[in-house]
Amino acid sequence: MRFGLFGGAAAKRTDETSDSKLYGEFVDYVCEAEQLGFHSVFLVEHHFTGIAQVSASLALLTYLAARTKRIRLGTAVTVLTWHNPILLAEQAATLDLLSGGRLDFGIGRGYRQNEFRGFCIPIEEAHERYREALEISIKAWTSKERFSYHGQWWNYDDIVVEPETTQKPYPPIWVGAGSREGIRAAAVSGFNLLLDQLAPVDVTAERILTYHAAAKAQGRAVGPFSIGLTRALHFAMNDHEREEAHKMRAKFLLSVQQLAGGSPSSIALPASFADTRAATEQAALIGRPDEIIRRLRELQAIGVDYTLLLDVAGSRKSLQIFAREVMPAFRN
Repeated sequence: MRFGLFGGAAAKRTDETSDSKLYGEFVDYVCEAEQLGFHSVFLVEHHFTGIAQVSASLALLTYLAARTKRIRLGTAVTVLTWHNPILLAEQAATLDLLSGGRLDFGIGRGYRQNEFRGFCIPIEEAHERYREALEISIKAWTSKERFSYHGQWWNYDDIVVEPETTQKPYPPIWVGAGSREGIRAAAVSGFNLLLDQLAPVDVTAERILTYHAAAKAQGRAVGPFSIGLTRALHFAMNDHEREEAHKMRAKFLLSVQQLAGGSPSSIALPASFADTRAATEQAALIGRPDEIIRRLRELQAIGVDYTLLLDVAGSRKSLQIFAREVMPAFRN
Protein backbone atom coordinates (compact mmCIF):
# COMPACT_ATOMS: atom_id res chain seq x y z
CA MET A 1 0.00 0.00 0.00
CA ARG A 2 1.14 3.51 -0.83
CA PHE A 3 0.68 6.38 1.64
CA GLY A 4 0.37 10.13 1.14
CA LEU A 5 -0.82 13.19 3.04
CA PHE A 6 -4.06 15.14 2.59
CA GLY A 7 -5.09 18.59 3.79
CA GLY A 8 -3.01 21.70 4.22
CA ALA A 9 -1.77 24.40 6.57
CA ALA A 10 -5.15 24.83 8.23
CA ALA A 11 -5.60 26.24 11.70
CA LYS A 12 -7.46 29.16 13.19
CA ARG A 13 -5.29 32.21 13.70
CA THR A 14 -4.78 33.61 17.19
CA ASP A 15 -2.70 36.49 18.49
CA GLU A 16 0.18 34.03 18.96
CA THR A 17 -0.20 32.14 15.67
CA SER A 18 0.46 33.92 12.38
CA ASP A 19 -0.19 32.59 8.90
CA SER A 20 3.56 32.55 8.26
CA LYS A 21 4.11 30.26 11.25
CA LEU A 22 1.28 27.96 10.20
CA TYR A 23 2.60 27.68 6.66
CA GLY A 24 6.20 27.31 7.81
CA GLU A 25 5.29 24.47 10.17
CA PHE A 26 3.33 22.76 7.41
CA VAL A 27 6.27 22.98 5.01
CA ASP A 28 8.52 21.36 7.64
CA TYR A 29 5.83 18.70 8.16
CA VAL A 30 5.81 17.81 4.46
CA CYS A 31 9.61 17.78 4.26
CA GLU A 32 9.74 15.32 7.15
CA ALA A 33 7.04 13.18 5.51
CA GLU A 34 9.23 12.91 2.42
CA GLN A 35 12.19 11.76 4.51
CA LEU A 36 9.98 9.16 6.22
CA GLY A 37 8.92 7.64 2.90
CA PHE A 38 5.49 9.14 2.23
CA HIS A 39 4.65 9.18 -1.45
CA SER A 40 2.63 12.37 -1.89
CA VAL A 41 0.89 15.38 -0.44
CA PHE A 42 -2.53 16.52 -1.74
CA LEU A 43 -3.59 20.05 -0.78
CA VAL A 44 -7.14 21.33 -0.48
CA GLU A 45 -8.32 24.60 -2.00
CA HIS A 46 -10.84 26.67 -0.06
CA HIS A 47 -11.75 30.35 0.11
CA PHE A 48 -13.37 32.82 2.51
CA THR A 49 -13.42 30.40 5.49
CA GLY A 50 -11.91 32.57 8.22
CA ILE A 51 -9.99 29.52 9.53
CA ALA A 52 -6.94 29.90 7.29
CA GLN A 53 -7.56 26.96 4.98
CA VAL A 54 -5.21 26.85 1.97
CA SER A 55 -6.53 29.08 -0.81
CA ALA A 56 -3.59 29.16 -3.27
CA SER A 57 -2.67 25.48 -3.42
CA LEU A 58 -0.56 25.69 -6.60
CA ALA A 59 1.52 28.50 -5.12
CA LEU A 60 2.17 26.52 -1.93
CA LEU A 61 2.98 23.39 -3.93
CA THR A 62 5.46 25.36 -6.03
CA TYR A 63 7.29 26.36 -2.86
CA LEU A 64 7.19 22.76 -1.69
CA ALA A 65 8.66 21.70 -5.04
CA ALA A 66 11.73 23.77 -4.22
CA ARG A 67 12.02 22.30 -0.70
CA THR A 68 11.58 18.64 -1.67
CA LYS A 69 13.06 16.14 -4.11
CA ARG A 70 10.80 13.11 -4.44
CA ILE A 71 7.36 13.56 -2.89
CA ARG A 72 4.56 14.03 -5.41
CA LEU A 73 2.61 17.28 -5.24
CA GLY A 74 -1.15 17.08 -5.64
CA THR A 75 -4.25 19.26 -5.49
CA ALA A 76 -7.35 17.85 -3.82
CA VAL A 77 -8.92 19.58 -5.42
CA THR A 78 -8.42 22.58 -7.66
CA VAL A 79 -11.95 23.85 -8.24
CA LEU A 80 -12.08 24.49 -11.97
CA THR A 81 -15.33 26.41 -11.62
CA TRP A 82 -13.58 29.47 -10.17
CA HIS A 83 -10.43 29.73 -12.29
CA ASN A 84 -9.53 31.14 -15.67
CA PRO A 85 -8.60 27.78 -17.27
CA ILE A 86 -5.74 29.13 -19.40
CA LEU A 87 -4.07 30.90 -16.48
CA LEU A 88 -4.58 27.75 -14.42
CA ALA A 89 -3.06 25.55 -17.16
CA GLU A 90 -0.01 27.81 -17.28
CA GLN A 91 0.46 27.73 -13.51
CA ALA A 92 0.05 23.95 -13.36
CA ALA A 93 2.51 23.44 -16.23
CA THR A 94 5.04 25.70 -14.51
CA LEU A 95 4.75 23.68 -11.30
CA ASP A 96 5.12 20.43 -13.22
CA LEU A 97 8.24 21.79 -14.92
CA LEU A 98 9.88 23.13 -11.75
CA SER A 99 9.15 19.96 -9.77
CA GLY A 100 10.57 17.65 -12.38
CA GLY A 101 7.19 16.15 -13.27
CA ARG A 102 5.75 15.62 -9.79
CA LEU A 103 2.36 17.30 -10.16
CA ASP A 104 -0.86 15.34 -9.59
CA PHE A 105 -3.69 17.59 -10.78
CA GLY A 106 -6.78 16.90 -8.69
CA ILE A 107 -9.92 18.65 -9.89
CA GLY A 108 -13.51 19.20 -8.78
CA ARG A 109 -16.60 21.37 -9.17
CA GLY A 110 -16.83 22.80 -5.64
CA TYR A 111 -19.66 22.37 -3.17
CA ARG A 112 -19.56 25.14 -0.54
CA GLN A 113 -22.30 27.74 -0.88
CA ASN A 114 -20.23 30.53 0.70
CA GLU A 115 -17.51 30.11 -1.92
CA PHE A 116 -19.95 30.32 -4.82
CA ARG A 117 -21.56 33.37 -3.21
CA GLY A 118 -18.16 34.97 -2.67
CA PHE A 119 -17.22 34.52 -6.32
CA CYS A 120 -20.73 35.59 -7.44
CA ILE A 121 -21.13 32.35 -9.40
CA PRO A 122 -24.44 30.46 -9.18
CA ILE A 123 -23.83 26.95 -7.89
CA GLU A 124 -26.22 25.70 -10.55
CA GLU A 125 -23.61 26.59 -13.19
CA ALA A 126 -20.88 24.53 -11.53
CA HIS A 127 -21.14 21.43 -13.72
CA GLU A 128 -21.07 23.20 -17.07
CA ARG A 129 -18.32 25.62 -15.99
CA TYR A 130 -16.28 22.65 -14.78
CA ARG A 131 -16.79 20.75 -18.04
CA GLU A 132 -15.75 23.71 -20.17
CA ALA A 133 -12.71 24.53 -18.04
CA LEU A 134 -11.50 20.92 -18.18
CA GLU A 135 -11.88 20.83 -21.95
CA ILE A 136 -9.85 24.03 -22.29
CA SER A 137 -7.13 22.85 -19.91
CA ILE A 138 -6.56 19.61 -21.81
CA LYS A 139 -6.56 21.46 -25.12
CA ALA A 140 -4.03 23.93 -23.74
CA TRP A 141 -1.63 21.16 -22.65
CA THR A 142 -1.92 19.05 -25.79
CA SER A 143 -2.08 21.60 -28.62
CA LYS A 144 1.17 21.86 -30.56
CA GLU A 145 -0.02 24.88 -32.51
CA ARG A 146 -1.76 28.10 -31.59
CA PHE A 147 -5.49 27.74 -31.17
CA SER A 148 -8.66 29.69 -30.52
CA TYR A 149 -11.57 28.71 -28.32
CA HIS A 150 -15.03 30.21 -27.96
CA GLY A 151 -17.29 28.74 -25.31
CA GLN A 152 -20.12 29.72 -23.02
CA TRP A 153 -17.90 31.35 -20.38
CA TRP A 154 -14.38 31.56 -21.83
CA ASN A 155 -13.05 32.92 -25.10
CA TYR A 156 -9.48 32.95 -26.43
CA ASP A 157 -8.00 33.94 -29.77
CA ASP A 158 -4.72 32.74 -31.28
CA ILE A 159 -3.05 31.52 -28.09
CA VAL A 160 -0.37 29.05 -27.10
CA VAL A 161 0.15 27.89 -23.51
CA GLU A 162 3.68 27.88 -22.15
CA PRO A 163 5.64 26.21 -20.67
CA GLU A 164 4.94 22.65 -21.76
CA THR A 165 4.24 20.16 -19.01
CA THR A 166 7.05 17.76 -18.13
CA GLN A 167 4.62 14.83 -17.86
CA LYS A 168 3.06 13.85 -21.16
CA PRO A 169 0.54 14.38 -22.50
CA TYR A 170 -0.24 16.25 -19.25
CA PRO A 171 -0.01 15.66 -15.49
CA PRO A 172 -2.17 12.84 -14.09
CA ILE A 173 -5.70 14.10 -13.51
CA TRP A 174 -7.44 13.04 -10.29
CA VAL A 175 -11.17 13.62 -9.96
CA GLY A 176 -12.79 14.11 -6.58
CA ALA A 177 -16.07 12.19 -6.83
CA GLY A 178 -18.51 10.25 -4.68
CA SER A 179 -21.68 9.89 -6.75
CA ARG A 180 -22.02 6.99 -9.18
CA GLU A 181 -22.29 9.41 -12.08
CA GLY A 182 -19.14 11.26 -11.09
CA ILE A 183 -17.17 8.06 -10.50
CA ARG A 184 -18.24 6.59 -13.84
CA ALA A 185 -17.36 9.82 -15.65
CA ALA A 186 -13.85 9.76 -14.16
CA ALA A 187 -13.34 6.15 -15.21
CA VAL A 188 -14.68 6.71 -18.73
CA SER A 189 -12.31 9.66 -19.18
CA GLY A 190 -9.34 7.62 -17.95
CA PHE A 191 -8.80 9.86 -14.93
CA ASN A 192 -7.72 8.74 -11.48
CA LEU A 193 -10.17 8.90 -8.58
CA LEU A 194 -10.07 10.64 -5.20
CA LEU A 195 -12.51 9.29 -2.60
CA ASP A 196 -13.56 11.14 0.53
CA GLN A 197 -12.63 10.69 4.18
CA LEU A 198 -16.11 9.93 5.56
CA ALA A 199 -17.52 6.97 3.65
CA PRO A 200 -17.47 3.69 5.63
CA VAL A 201 -15.81 0.57 4.25
CA ASP A 202 -18.90 -0.85 2.54
CA VAL A 203 -19.68 2.40 0.71
CA THR A 204 -16.04 2.76 -0.32
CA ALA A 205 -16.07 -0.81 -1.65
CA GLU A 206 -19.14 -0.05 -3.77
CA ARG A 207 -17.50 3.06 -5.20
CA ILE A 208 -14.33 1.17 -6.10
CA LEU A 209 -16.39 -1.51 -7.88
CA THR A 210 -18.28 1.20 -9.78
CA TYR A 211 -15.01 2.72 -10.98
CA HIS A 212 -13.56 -0.64 -12.06
CA ALA A 213 -16.77 -1.63 -13.86
CA ALA A 214 -16.95 1.65 -15.78
CA ALA A 215 -13.29 1.35 -16.81
CA LYS A 216 -13.79 -2.27 -17.90
CA ALA A 217 -16.77 -1.25 -20.03
CA GLN A 218 -14.36 1.04 -21.90
CA GLY A 219 -11.93 -1.83 -22.42
CA ARG A 220 -9.47 -0.39 -19.91
CA ALA A 221 -8.00 -2.06 -16.86
CA VAL A 222 -7.49 0.07 -13.76
CA GLY A 223 -3.81 0.34 -12.93
CA PRO A 224 -2.38 0.20 -9.41
CA PHE A 225 -2.55 3.32 -7.26
CA SER A 226 -5.26 4.89 -9.45
CA ILE A 227 -7.67 5.43 -6.54
CA GLY A 228 -6.66 7.61 -3.61
CA LEU A 229 -8.74 7.19 -0.45
CA THR A 230 -8.54 9.83 2.28
CA ARG A 231 -8.69 8.68 5.90
CA ALA A 232 -8.36 10.72 9.08
CA LEU A 233 -5.46 9.62 11.29
CA HIS A 234 -5.70 9.69 15.10
CA PHE A 235 -3.28 7.69 17.23
CA ALA A 236 -4.92 6.86 20.57
CA MET A 237 -2.96 4.69 22.97
CA ASN A 238 -5.61 4.63 25.72
CA ASP A 239 -9.26 5.53 26.41
CA HIS A 240 -8.45 9.12 27.38
CA GLU A 241 -6.51 9.76 24.16
CA ARG A 242 -9.32 8.16 22.15
CA GLU A 243 -11.85 10.50 23.74
CA GLU A 244 -9.65 13.51 23.00
CA ALA A 245 -9.27 12.31 19.41
CA HIS A 246 -13.06 12.11 19.07
CA LYS A 247 -13.40 15.67 20.36
CA MET A 248 -10.82 16.96 17.89
CA ARG A 249 -12.43 15.07 15.02
CA ALA A 250 -15.90 16.33 15.96
CA LYS A 251 -14.72 19.93 16.08
CA PHE A 252 -13.18 19.57 12.63
CA LEU A 253 -16.13 17.82 10.99
CA LEU A 254 -18.74 20.13 12.46
CA SER A 255 -16.79 23.17 11.23
CA VAL A 256 -16.67 21.66 7.73
CA GLN A 257 -20.40 20.95 7.94
CA GLN A 258 -21.04 24.57 8.88
CA LEU A 259 -18.87 25.85 6.02
CA ALA A 260 -20.69 23.57 3.56
CA GLY A 261 -23.86 25.46 4.41
CA GLY A 262 -26.24 22.75 3.27
CA SER A 263 -24.71 22.56 -0.19
CA PRO A 264 -25.64 19.49 -2.25
CA SER A 265 -22.73 17.06 -2.13
CA SER A 266 -21.92 13.35 -2.21
CA ILE A 267 -20.00 13.90 1.05
CA ALA A 268 -22.29 12.92 3.94
CA LEU A 269 -21.14 15.38 6.59
CA PRO A 270 -22.17 14.62 10.20
CA ALA A 271 -24.44 17.15 11.88
CA SER A 272 -23.87 16.35 15.57
CA PHE A 273 -21.22 15.09 17.98
CA ALA A 274 -22.92 11.68 18.14
CA ASP A 275 -22.84 11.48 14.34
CA THR A 276 -19.17 12.46 14.19
CA ARG A 277 -18.31 9.78 16.74
CA ALA A 278 -20.01 7.10 14.67
CA ALA A 279 -18.44 8.38 11.45
CA THR A 280 -14.99 8.40 13.05
CA GLU A 281 -15.27 4.82 14.27
CA GLN A 282 -16.56 3.66 10.89
CA ALA A 283 -14.08 5.43 8.63
CA ALA A 284 -11.12 7.02 10.41
CA LEU A 285 -7.82 5.36 11.28
CA ILE A 286 -8.11 5.68 15.03
CA GLY A 287 -6.46 3.74 17.83
CA ARG A 288 -3.13 2.11 18.56
CA PRO A 289 -0.81 1.18 15.68
CA ASP A 290 -2.03 -2.45 15.65
CA GLU A 291 -5.66 -1.28 15.36
CA ILE A 292 -4.77 1.10 12.54
CA ILE A 293 -3.00 -1.74 10.73
CA ARG A 294 -6.15 -3.84 11.09
CA ARG A 295 -8.31 -1.03 9.72
CA LEU A 296 -5.96 -0.61 6.77
CA ARG A 297 -6.09 -4.36 6.12
CA GLU A 298 -9.88 -4.06 5.86
CA LEU A 299 -9.44 -1.35 3.25
CA GLN A 300 -6.79 -3.37 1.43
CA ALA A 301 -9.25 -6.28 1.21
CA ILE A 302 -11.71 -4.15 -0.81
CA GLY A 303 -9.04 -2.97 -3.23
CA VAL A 304 -7.56 0.11 -1.57
CA ASP A 305 -3.84 0.41 -2.34
CA TYR A 306 -3.32 4.17 -1.90
CA THR A 307 -4.31 5.93 1.33
CA LEU A 308 -4.05 9.68 1.96
CA LEU A 309 -3.76 10.56 5.64
CA LEU A 310 -5.48 13.60 7.12
CA ASP A 311 -4.00 14.56 10.48
CA VAL A 312 -5.73 17.76 11.54
CA ALA A 313 -3.13 18.35 14.25
CA GLY A 314 -0.29 18.13 11.73
CA SER A 315 1.73 16.13 14.24
CA ARG A 316 5.23 15.20 13.16
CA LYS A 317 5.25 12.67 16.00
CA SER A 318 2.24 10.95 14.41
CA LEU A 319 4.08 10.83 11.09
CA GLN A 320 7.05 9.22 12.80
CA ILE A 321 4.92 6.62 14.59
CA PHE A 322 3.05 5.80 11.39
CA ALA A 323 6.27 5.42 9.41
CA ARG A 324 7.93 3.31 12.11
CA GLU A 325 5.05 1.10 13.27
CA VAL A 326 2.44 0.99 10.50
CA MET A 327 4.10 1.42 7.10
CA PRO A 328 6.41 -1.62 7.42
CA ALA A 329 3.34 -3.88 7.55
CA PHE A 330 2.42 -2.80 4.01
CA ARG A 331 5.79 -2.97 2.24
CA ASN A 332 6.30 -5.64 -0.39
